[in-house]
Amino acid sequence: MAHMKDGVELLDAKPVPRPGRWVSAIIVAILAAMAIHGLITNVNFQWGVVFQWLFSASIMQGVAFTIILTVFAMAVGTVLAITMAIMRQSVNPVLRWVAMAYIWFFRGTPIYTQLIFWSLLPTLYPSLSVGVPFLGTLLGWEVGFDTATYFTPFWMAFVGLGLNEGAYLAEIMRAGLLSVSKGQWEAATALGMPRATIFRRIILPQAMRVIVPPIGNETISMLKTTSLVSAIPFTLELTFIARQRGQATFAPVPLLIAAAIWYLVITSLLMVIQSMIEKHFGKGFERRDNAGAHASTDEDSSDGDDKKTSTLKFLDVTP
Repeated sequence: MAHMKDGVELLDAKPVPRPGRWVSAIIVAILAAMAIHGLITNVNFQWGVVFQWLFSASIMQGVAFTIILTVFAMAVGTVLAITMAIMRQSVNPVLRWVAMAYIWFFRGTPIYTQLIFWSLLPTLYPSLSVGVPFLGTLLGWEVGFDTATYFTPFWMAFVGLGLNEGAYLAEIMRAGLLSVSKGQWEAATALGMPRATIFRRIILPQAMRVIVPPIGNETISMLKTTSLVSAIPFTLELTFIARQRGQATFAPVPLLIAAAIWYLVITSLLMVIQSMIEKHFGKGFERRDNAGAHASTDEDSSDGDDKKTSTLKFLDVTP
């Protein structure tokens, strides 16, 4: 039933009832309560042991090395990805084929197989030397070193992870660079700006809006992929320590639960950081989107005014 307010006729409207929402919410709440009750009351989970080991020195050491491996591997992968993405768009066919071969190889072989190969590197090459290619020593100049001494498990772990990640990030970077209009390059080039400056100040900031979300997902994935470095073997990451301590104490489930809790905590922090970075790089685009939305709204309203009658009616939605 309509009523008047300030000389304007208002319509009383009520939201459409949706009982399905309440039914689905009740079902989800019941299932969640059953799952939580089962986790708490099941003595086989040994929650006392979980909290006993959650902040132990060995578990915290595993957490620290897992984070360090993730950061180092993503740093190596990001540098390689930017390089390969630029090479993929180069006018030089040799650079393009080199980048394509790198991406093809590291995306086409399993990461676990690659890590095993890195662990066998000291066996394949017991020693390496730096000299003149194909000639070896020339005028007594040659530098050699023992691979087993310098290629430590930690070094092979983050380099192996970084090389693999670089292949995936390269395609993400390339997609981000392609999302920027070529007119940006042309306009900056017409102003006489160097290519490096164009890329750093114009192209990359705009491409980051497209690049950041998938890179955030890859970082979270890398955090969990570090559990595979036991193939090298690197024995200081979180999953390996939890499994080792669990076998030693005959309590594998509580130790793995403790490791899972830490993975969830770190992942949650990474998601928050990712959201903050996305907001930072999306500030200018949000203003553009809002401006475009207001412009389209104004156009629609102007078209609608021509079709309106002299009497205006507004909806008064009651909760």
